[in-house]
This record gives sequence, C-alpha cells and structure tokens, in this order.
Amino acid sequence: MDAKKLGFGDLDSLGPMEEWPIGRLFAAASRLAGPVMWRLIEKHGTSPAGFFVLRALVSEDGLRPGELAKRLLISPATVTTVVDTLERNGHVERRRDERDRRALRVHINPSGLAVVSETGAAMKDDIWSMYDVVDEEDEPAVRRFLLRLIEKFDSADAYEGDHP
Repeated sequence: MDAKKLGFGDLDSLGPMEEWPIGRLFAAASRLAGPVMWRLIEKHGTSPAGFFVLRALVSEDGLRPGELAKRLLISPATVTTVVDTLERNGHVERRRDERDRRALRVHINPSGLAVVSETGAAMKDDIWSMYDVVDEEDEPAVRRFLLRLIEKFDSADAYEGDHP
C-alpha cells in the first residue's frame, strides 16, 4: 500500500507500515474504512449520506437538523440538502417542534425505515467479511484494545462542548 494515499502526509520516517505505532495503524484503518463503507452503501443503491441520516433517525427520531449535522460530522447545509432529498422521496418529514414552534425536527417515515432495513440486510455479509481478519487466538487482545480505546475516546475532553 502507498502510505501517501492515506492523506497523513509523508510517513516515510515511520518506516515500513508493519513497524508503525498502533495508533497510526488504527488511524490508517479508520481512514480507509469510511470510503469502503460509502462504496458498499452505494453498491446497494442507496445514497451514503441519506443512509447515515436515516440510521441516525432510527436511533433517535425527531432530531433537529443541527443535531444531525453534529452527530454525523457534516455541515448543516449538507444535512439540509440530504433531508430535502429524503423528504422528496418520502423517507422523512419535517415537523414543527411542539414545544418550540420555531424549531423543525426531522422524523423518519416507514419507507425510510424500510431503506435502512433493506440496505443493512443487503450489506451485512459484505460488512462482516471486512472484519473477518482477526485470528481466534488474537481476538481477546484486539477486543481489549478496542474497548479501552473506545472508553478513552468517550472520556476525552476534546469531545465535550459544542464542537463536533
């Protein structure tokens, strides 16, 4: 693999990839995972941005567009464009907030639920095959590493406040 394609700048000083620090390897794997997921979703005939908005609404229906933007790490303008398309296709609807009539909330419709369910089911085997790379005897160590990393990221000060 050409490390320059990862977008992290010149990594030659780190030596061969097999010798990179674990954090750098994790960052590289994470960086490559996003585009692969987008291609898998597109392969099944769904807009990746639309799919992720719908998935967020499955988890918590009735989010404000700004909250969707924060959760998905995309701009509010992108959320507006994606929600416009999803609404036009009958997958979501915007409704006024009952407590704050100035605010709009986005709600998923049955057809949006069907898109998430059908796309998720169609992608399931492809997704699981991507993660079928850990040998059984290595799984406990990998699991401990990932759980600790998740805990550390979850408690990091960088994720507190209004910043995405």
